[in-house]
Amino acid sequence: MHRQGERVSSTSSGAEAEADFYPLDRFNAFSDGVFAIVITLLVLDLPVPPAAAPLLSALVESWQEFLGYAISFAFVGGIWISHAALTKYMKRGDVVAFRLNLLVLLFVSLLPFSTRLMVTHMEGADATAAVALYGANLLVASGLVTVLMYYAARDRYLVVDDIADDTVKRAYRQRRTYLILTAVAIIVGLVVPVVAVGSFVALTVAFLVQPLIGARRRH
Repeated sequence: MHRQGERVSSTSSGAEAEADFYPLDRFNAFSDGVFAIVITLLVLDLPVPPAAAPLLSALVESWQEFLGYAISFAFVGGIWISHAALTKYMKRGDVVAFRLNLLVLLFVSLLPFSTRLMVTHMEGADATAAVALYGANLLVASGLVTVLMYYAARDRYLVVDDIADDTVKRAYRQRRTYLILTAVAIIVGLVVPVVAVGSFVALTVAFLVQPLIGARRRH
């Protein structure tokens, strides 16, 4: 009877432990939906020249909007790729991972607003504040992805068993470098906002292109 009670207790505690975990299909589906909506909202903010205006000159005059769209699109694409790489190595999620993911999506979903804010005030008196707020949005969103990665890999009970330590460390190094450079760009933007915008362009493009260069070298 005593052993049977122990087995029942063990089974019960195991069931309670499993109740703290959630399947990744909801994690990925909701996240992908938010990423897709954010990119859609970004493109909807692009201005369409009126029929009476010269088309090419009107498009050139709207270069700020297109630049903001390109930066934010590349950034959201980079976050989505990092998110996909993370969930590739995850086997399940828990209450903390799901809430951290919501925080990531909170700041990703702010990008259409902060992008519009930056391009509207890029040449005005509030250019410094607008560029700094946009950079802060990028920094916090990217930082939260790094926190989510760190949490998932910390005790290894959320990730697949055969993930190599080198894989995790390499991902940390890449993200840490990006965060440091973004923070530097924000500081520079407090003095020269245009330089900060150029830095955001370079960082987002480099983040997308660097893995392609690495894959070409391996082949």
